[in-house]
Amino acid sequence: MALNVVEQFTTDRAAVYLGDSVEVLKGIPSESAHYIIFSPPFASLYTYSNSERDLGNCRNRDEFFRHYSYIARELYRILKPGRLLSFHCMNLPSTKERDGFIGVHDFRGDLIRMHQNDGFIFHSEVCIWKDPVTAMQRTKAIGLLYKQLRKDSVLSRQGIPDYLVTMRKPGINDEPVTKTHEGFPVGKWQNYASPVWMDINPSDTLLKESAREHADERHICPLQLQVIERGIELWSNPGDVVLSPFAGIGSEGYTAVKMGRRAVMVELKESYYRQACLNVQRAEKEAIQDTLFAEPAPCPEA
Repeated sequence: MALNVVEQFTTDRAAVYLGDSVEVLKGIPSESAHYIIFSPPFASLYTYSNSERDLGNCRNRDEFFRHYSYIARELYRILKPGRLLSFHCMNLPSTKERDGFIGVHDFRGDLIRMHQNDGFIFHSEVCIWKDPVTAMQRTKAIGLLYKQLRKDSVLSRQGIPDYLVTMRKPGINDEPVTKTHEGFPVGKWQNYASPVWMDINPSDTLLKESAREHADERHICPLQLQVIERGIELWSNPGDVVLSPFAGIGSEGYTAVKMGRRAVMVELKESYYRQACLNVQRAEKEAIQDTLFAEPAPCPEA
């Protein structure tokens, strides 16, 4: 099946497609991806573009999930049996203006159930700590304001963390992902296996200024590179195909290429797509430099 794309950029290690994921994913071969990692639009919380095809422009969460269901089914088809899909998300604050009440919506749970309905198994999740002071300063949420304690602490609440949720496609993985003690010591595994990651740097993201447009967006939130690195390192082999259906500025593809994987990305917004292409090229150059300047292996003893 031909890919329904507006434009594409390909290298030896990556393919970046400009187009609607709902349509582009239909042309990607079945069972061709070894690992899928992405951050989907957070329903209607953020507006990324003015396109009617943008999931962030849905009128409500029901409409968002009707559209997202087409993508979830395609991702299940594209992923190899026994392999994993990880999505980054957070639960969403509810507001009086939009929802009629102040609270928190279980967006994370909705995404899990959506993928379970398409056949995935809920494999694991990790909670990613976020600074509530930073969130308060950015959002001015009533529940995080210190003065709310003096007014009525019933409305006070904890900050909303991020999650990396991982789903598994049933079946036998015919290409095991194995680790060595030298490459993955016990201490590192204990850190990765923790149900809460306290050490993710929120500023560890790709530069994004060149992808911003003024007329049609309020927010851009690239996924932290550390989160992507851990998922790719833990759940894929060098040379594996890593797919991101919501590429944004190319964080997942950039990381995959730098780590010796092959990247496939789809992005709807042209300015993000062009920045993703630049970031992939940068990753390939950095990967070559890392190889050239790596410490040579010690000579075997005579």
